[in-house]
Parts: sequence; C-alpha cells; structure tokens
Amino acid sequence: MNTYGTLHKGFGRYALRFERSFTLPREEVFQDITNPSIFSLWYPFATGEMDLRIGGKIFFDDGEGSTYEGIITDLISPHTFAFHEVEDLVHISLRDENEGYTMVFTHTFDESDMVVSVAAGWHRCLDVLHQLVNKQPVEWKENAPELREYYRDAFHLN
Repeated sequence: MNTYGTLHKGFGRYALRFERSFTLPREEVFQDITNPSIFSLWYPFATGEMDLRIGGKIFFDDGEGSTYEGIITDLISPHTFAFHEVEDLVHISLRDENEGYTMVFTHTFDESDMVVSVAAGWHRCLDVLHQLVNKQPVEWKENAPELREYYRDAFHLN
C-alpha cells in the first residue's frame, strides 16, 4: 500500500488524506488510536488529556506557551473518530479491505501555505502510529526534508 498522502481541494479548504493498512483486530487498533496515552505519542502537541465522548475535549500544548483544545465530533467504536482542532477537522475511519482493513486519516484545513509541511508532518506521525499499533519500537525517521520535497513535487507546489 502506498503510504503517501493525497491532496484534495474544495470549498476553499484543503484536505490531506492518508491510508494505512492493518491486520490486527479492528477493536485493538481503534483502542490504540483513541487511547489518550498512545494518542499523545504520535499526535502533535497532544497532552494525553482526552474526554473520550462526543462533545468531549482533547487538550493540546505546543510547548511554547500556547494551549488549546479540540472537540470530539464523531465517535463510533470501532471504526470512526473525528474532532475539530481549532478550525481544522481530523477524521479517522477504519474500513474493511481484503484480509484486514484500512485506516483512512483525513485532515481538513484552510492554510494553503501549510500544505507541504503538514503533509510531511502527518506522514511521519502516521508512520509512528503504525509502529505503535503493531507494538514495534518507535523510530522517528529523519526524513522530513525528503518528504517535504516529495509533497512539493507531488502536489505541484513551488
């Protein structure tokens, strides 16, 4: 499976979409995705504080003095988890596919100048999530410059 993200534009917004395949039980993967302790290991700025219910809050800290919260908008175990993070929308779903299923991760946002860096960042974060779910040692690869170059070319951005 191609792990590179795709860019979609519409209604003045941008959506980055990534897919990752899993063979572990869907319930186990969903539990890992929504577990606040694990979430904070792969999701940027997550503090590990999460009220896991529709309307519940997820807390973030950028490490530079800014804190903010997200609101959970969709939660259907074991296949849908979505939330607003400030003005952005993050939607994660697990759908059946062949011998396992595919996680579809979509981040919708407004800032066109952030597309390349956000794509590279999510690519790296989702690689770490894949490692965590599969109980592998976490390795943050030093591949951000190469990923930014790939996404700049793939999305035809200068």
